[in-house]
Amino acid sequence: MTAAVPDVGRIRVVLADDQTLVRSAFAMLVESAPDMAVVGQAGTGAEAVGLAHSARADVVVMDLRMPGTDGIEATRSIAASEDLAGVKVLVLTTYDTDENVLEALRAGASGFLVKDTRPAELLDAIRTVAAGDALLSPGPTASLIARVLRAPRPTAGNGPGALTALSSREREVLTLVARGLNNTEIADALALSPLTAKTHVSRIMGKSGVRDRAQLVILAYESGLVVPGG
Repeated sequence: MTAAVPDVGRIRVVLADDQTLVRSAFAMLVESAPDMAVVGQAGTGAEAVGLAHSARADVVVMDLRMPGTDGIEATRSIAASEDLAGVKVLVLTTYDTDENVLEALRAGASGFLVKDTRPAELLDAIRTVAAGDALLSPGPTASLIARVLRAPRPTAGNGPGALTALSSREREVLTLVARGLNNTEIADALALSPLTAKTHVSRIMGKSGVRDRAQLVILAYESGLVVPGG
């Protein structure tokens, strides 16, 4: 586990991967961006959680498969900590069909990328989740959730009853969030101001008890409000 102290004002990034060469490559890429700094590198999930605390990270780029505490459990620990409420997790996976990605999103990750993504896309992804937005491609996310939902397993309480507290307008907004629209696009679609759209999204999060937009997408699919392919 390594940590560094960067210049103030940059996005503080922790890199978590059990392969040293992979971490080193990502570190060089992140440090090449003028608005980012690597504040720590972890080889296990437990180290990643510790660095999220000690290095005051903004974003943890988290590999799913690590020895001991894996990326899912590490993400769950970060999301459950009040001290780390502002820390965002970006999950990296080898395949976008990996069903563990959905578990990581349920645990509190703000999005996911495959490891062979282009360098510029990784940097943009870090900026996106650092700004508080979800990084979810509606197509792959929908197909991933659809495949998991076909399995006979519980859906973490996100059945139809999870929507009972939402107004009809809030359900409309949630549907558009699940389709991948940002607040400005939602505002345009529903003839609202961007501020009103943002307020609706915040209220939906509060009523449903979710951490961010990524979990709103899961809620929309698992509750049946949005049907993959529909």
